[in-house]
Amino acid sequence: MSMRVYNFSAGPAMLPTPVMEKAQEEFCNYHGVGNGIIELTHRGAQFEEVLGRAKSNIKELMNISDEYEIIFVQGGASLQFSMIPMNLMLPGGFAEYADTGTWANKAAKEAKLFGNVKIIASSKDTNYNKIPDIRHWKPEAGSSYLHLTSNNTVFGTQYHAFPDMDGTGVPLIADMSSDIMSRRIDVNKFGLIYAGAQKNIGPSGICLVIMKKELAERTHEKIPTMLKYSTYIDNDSMYNTPPTFAIYMIALVTDWLKEQGGLTVVEEINDMKSEVLYELIDKSAFYRCPAEPSNRSKMNVNFRLPTEELEEKFVKEAKANGMLGLKGHRSVGGIRASIYNAMPMKGVEQLIDFMNEFERIYG
Repeated sequence: MSMRVYNFSAGPAMLPTPVMEKAQEEFCNYHGVGNGIIELTHRGAQFEEVLGRAKSNIKELMNISDEYEIIFVQGGASLQFSMIPMNLMLPGGFAEYADTGTWANKAAKEAKLFGNVKIIASSKDTNYNKIPDIRHWKPEAGSSYLHLTSNNTVFGTQYHAFPDMDGTGVPLIADMSSDIMSRRIDVNKFGLIYAGAQKNIGPSGICLVIMKKELAERTHEKIPTMLKYSTYIDNDSMYNTPPTFAIYMIALVTDWLKEQGGLTVVEEINDMKSEVLYELIDKSAFYRCPAEPSNRSKMNVNFRLPTEELEEKFVKEAKANGMLGLKGHRSVGGIRASIYNAMPMKGVEQLIDFMNEFERIYG
């Protein structure tokens, strides 16, 4: 039997083994119909059940009220950088953005094409090693929305609390691509949540959007049909042919999340995985983590070794030992262990054993 390989890549990331096996089982013959789900019409009963199950699972897992719509949009999270200001920027108005990393910065840059953008907080001057203290944020009256990125994959930081927007009249919008359904959150605190699927809930090429119904009413009538949120809401994400296989995989992943015991159990497991890794790093004189301890990500554990040469050797030898995708983002270097929902504790334990041995040899 071949060695079990663990994929620590930031995305596309590994999916739960039972999900992959279920998809393999059903790939050529879905529920005895003689065709795979990838071949079946999106207008048929089989796919309608899949779509409905994916949505109901998400609603149940995240405790989403009827004030919100759940839609699936192609183009990944990056398309939302444009769709959000295009649909939700008030005429002649402005929006506020928190700049906490690469993708937060890109989102703000894209929004400037559609209106005035004000940076409410930034950690750029410290190389994005922390989340600016939300107690000091002062959203302006009349802001179209406040946008943040809940987990910063490149720099390994994460919001462990969110700004309280109650009474401000300003919708809170969050890119949760890399920590969606990894923990419990109060969806009611947000106007819109979006997440590219390829890190925690499915394959690449699809974006989950959870939005308050009333926000869709802001959209200007001259926005192109496929870029309007109302198009997806009014047509149950099927104005045109949706990415059926990606939605099917999300249905399977959310089935699996429910089988684990829901997000309370998943969050406890994710906490344990990150804690044991950070404990090793903090006790070591060989490894170091650039992120501020209070803002460290539970999804992307970033760390450095004494030299870049040792980091290259670490990645190479880890791969030979069945651990892939540990090279840090090209913009910052170092090592990055992405430990999303599908990464089992056994994978983290294997990485820890390797890290201890690597330090013993080269430290």
